[in-house]
Amino acid sequence: MRHPLTYTAAFAATAFSLFATSALADPMTVTDIAGRQVTLPDAPERIILGEGRMMYAIAPLATENPFEHVVGWKDDLILYDPDAFEKFKAAFPEDTARMVNFGNPYAGDFSIEAVLENKADLLLLDLGSLFKAEETSLIEKLDEAGVPVVFIDFRRDPTANSIPSMLLLGRLLEKEARAAEFIDFYVAEMRKVTNVVQSLPVDEKPLVFMENAAGWSPEYCCNTFGSYNYGRFIELAGGRNYGSEKFAGYSSEVSLEGLIAADPDVLLGTGANWAAARPEVTATLLGYQANTVDNDARIQALADRVGFKNLRAVQTGRMHSIYHQFYNSPYHFIAIQQIAKWLHPEDFTDLDSNATMAKLHDEFMPFATAGQFWVSLPK
Repeated sequence: MRHPLTYTAAFAATAFSLFATSALADPMTVTDIAGRQVTLPDAPERIILGEGRMMYAIAPLATENPFEHVVGWKDDLILYDPDAFEKFKAAFPEDTARMVNFGNPYAGDFSIEAVLENKADLLLLDLGSLFKAEETSLIEKLDEAGVPVVFIDFRRDPTANSIPSMLLLGRLLEKEARAAEFIDFYVAEMRKVTNVVQSLPVDEKPLVFMENAAGWSPEYCCNTFGSYNYGRFIELAGGRNYGSEKFAGYSSEVSLEGLIAADPDVLLGTGANWAAARPEVTATLLGYQANTVDNDARIQALADRVGFKNLRAVQTGRMHSIYHQFYNSPYHFIAIQQIAKWLHPEDFTDLDSNATMAKLHDEFMPFATAGQFWVSLPK
């Protein structure tokens, strides 16, 4: 298994390339997370976000005003994390009001004409969508229009790519020193778990099943993660991820029968406030505006689903739900801390995930923390 925070050769090369040219030189040449060398005529002033949730990464670097150089986005932050959007809106009402919705960069509703009309000088895209962007010739079309495309990654392989992605954003936003501060914080918080877990024998690591977006489709079971994203979070937190042992790749569908046969030691699921975008969800509505009483009832309802209520993890009270959006942000160290506390409570009695969440917001976010970001099955 990979060392929790090993700097691979590719990682080191990426980090080195960010600082290989003279600081703030014109033109600016960077190597993005897809390994593409991209040259910009200058530091970008008008950036489009291929996903609105990229604001999770920009906010710690440009805390005074994370919208300063952002002209628009895809509306996923508004639709799928309205709690966070409301936080940004309250702190920056004029900036959020002027955001242009450019549509989905990987679908037909993305307007290159609108990109040019808004004089954008950079489009940030997610690494997981590289193939789609190439297939649709989006990169080629924007290149012809003189708009560079840079890939970052906080979703596909976040524990490997968050640090180089933050270095890259720090360079693009001219916030290198701030990026270094955040990375120091990130590494320190990750080490609180990995330094303990690395010495645990395999037979002390419980089998964990992670249900991706539990309750998104009320009658559906189940989608789970392989050895990436939340699957990797489980491994770093001292668990054996069911998906990692069953298939290669990012994620896969798993039958209820397969889950029952595995009968894992621990059940985890992700949840967020999807109620406005998808009223039929039965997920836990975790986030900045979460209602703890409501979420107690919601996780109980998830546990009472056909096939779930007789699972060993439900019977022993080892079923938990955690904020879905940790999977797409550089704050995933908080999820790893909380999962470690659930998997190995005796080894992490002094680790306080809530305190880590508060410190993140005090030092790196433009608003205070609030709400609820994880919930356990009521006893």
